[in-house]
Amino acid sequence: MNALNKKTIEDIDVKGKKVLARCDFNVPLKDGEITNDKRIVAALPTIKYLAENGAKVILCSHLGRPKGEYKPEFSLAPVAARLSEYLGKEVKLAEDENVVGENAKAMADALEDGDVMLLENVRYRKEETKNEENFSKELASLADIFVNDAFGTAHRAHCSTTGVAAYLPAVCGYLIQKEIEFMGGALAEPKRPLVAILGGAKVSDKIGVITNLLDKCDTLIIGGGMAYTFMKSLGYNIGTSLLEEEQVENAGKMMKDAEAKGVKFLIPVDNKVGKEYDENTEAMVVESSKIPDGWMGLDIGPKTQEIFSDAIKGAGTIIWNGPMGVSEWDNFAAGTIAVANAVAASGAISIVGGGDSVAAVTKLGYSDKMSHISTGGGASLEFLEGKELPGIVALNDKD
Repeated sequence: MNALNKKTIEDIDVKGKKVLARCDFNVPLKDGEITNDKRIVAALPTIKYLAENGAKVILCSHLGRPKGEYKPEFSLAPVAARLSEYLGKEVKLAEDENVVGENAKAMADALEDGDVMLLENVRYRKEETKNEENFSKELASLADIFVNDAFGTAHRAHCSTTGVAAYLPAVCGYLIQKEIEFMGGALAEPKRPLVAILGGAKVSDKIGVITNLLDKCDTLIIGGGMAYTFMKSLGYNIGTSLLEEEQVENAGKMMKDAEAKGVKFLIPVDNKVGKEYDENTEAMVVESSKIPDGWMGLDIGPKTQEIFSDAIKGAGTIIWNGPMGVSEWDNFAAGTIAVANAVAASGAISIVGGGDSVAAVTKLGYSDKMSHISTGGGASLEFLEGKELPGIVALNDKD
């Protein structure tokens, strides 16, 4: 998949055309109120471009998991209201329980150039997640052009992400374009050295990513809960730390592969360990090979923070996915904060993905110091694994 060769909204004429744009408005709600509207804000450049260039804009998205039936608590009504505020004009919601109903059709027909409307939650239809042709055709029947700008669902082959692209000219919006340029560029032609930092709980979630990155990066840094499986493969005592027994052999093999390929493979040399999995547990710092029985590693230690920070300092490109410890607890956040500091100060092209690392960067106020913060969790991991993302494959190539 040469993702860098896909057509974007700037490669087509949208004036006077009905444009169906798939966005990611899967925002967190509490009592019907949006608690974080980052995803709505991220979609605005594409929506504004389409409206300002005279398109009749029909937005669609999923929200939560209504599991193929109409449930009012998963309505996109709060999203329509927030979009109206940001765009300074009314964004009408087509209130059809079957998504493409009489309201949607009438509203789409009545659109003037520059108008914006929103369809109801595409997952009200059970066909959506099964990518069934009939719903894809219904969605396509509303429009002349399809724009996919939902990177967060690009790894899913659903009606509103890939199915509809079979029936309309299909291009990407600014958000997907940015993801492709940064992530695709970092993997295809990185400014060297390329340093990858992987954290999080499970080795099993990241095997594909590690395998793919071993062929591309100069240094691979492992932190978080998954590090203890690597320590175990070296014969270390890891106490009650997180362990994936069935991955121990695999972990050892990956370290040998790294050595054979000349990739620097760094795992923690010391850890902050706790008596139990609790924010206020008794804690101390010990060397990786000396974790006492009954203690568990909950963060990387100060020596490791230094080693990891030094490795990050000289980087040309950095890919970071996953925290170094239980970063939501202040007592065990120092490792993740140290990495965030080092990445922010590095001057490298930096790409951050994965909820916890993004949260850490945001909390520290470093968002603007990162070149790119990925909007997709699962999608960015699959991209880093070198997998083809159906929502991107389905778009038209540049001539």
